[in-house]
Amino acid sequence: MEKLKVGVLLSGSGTNLQAIVDACGDGLPVDVVLVASSRPDAFGIKRAEAAGIPVLVMNRELYADPAAADAMIVGALREAGAEYVVMAGYMRKVTPVMLDAFPDCVVNLHPALLPAFKGAHAIQEAYDAGVKVTGVTVHLANEDYDRGPIIAQRAVEVLDADSLDDLEARIHAVEHVLYPQVLRALAEGRVSVDPQTRKVSVKGGLV
Repeated sequence: MEKLKVGVLLSGSGTNLQAIVDACGDGLPVDVVLVASSRPDAFGIKRAEAAGIPVLVMNRELYADPAAADAMIVGALREAGAEYVVMAGYMRKVTPVMLDAFPDCVVNLHPALLPAFKGAHAIQEAYDAGVKVTGVTVHLANEDYDRGPIIAQRAVEVLDADSLDDLEARIHAVEHVLYPQVLRALAEGRVSVDPQTRKVSVKGGLV
């Protein structure tokens, strides 16, 4: 089976990139052909370089025009042969330039059970709200922030003794398992989106 070629967008430490790279080494049929970082100081750049993955480094000045920035990223992704765009801790909202270039092929990871706790501070907000269960969502990105069609979710219990750091660590541990599982389903062609309802189904589930 041919490997699915993906580009990964990140802004920070790149732990989910590392989880994907490690899974590729264990047989995940995915090839990360490009990493684009929104910040020049992101540690994820070092992870990409260590794995031999080409990196596009963006900065605040380039994002002054978000559409132009996305056009630059799209150009690099197309040149690299990317079929899917995988957001992994990417702290920029993608524009229609990106979404139109990769229709239903821009995937995002969110550290909560959407539609609850949308936005950049989901773990903190869930913790502060005192919920007993939160989790992780993988969904297709669209123009409505954190509201794209959901591919998969996993629950994470909030324990009475949890500190915020405890909860964050367990959520990230689930992310590192769930994201490669979703990418495997995409690579194997088992993910489909109903054109009318926009609901996602995964044939055979996640493995």
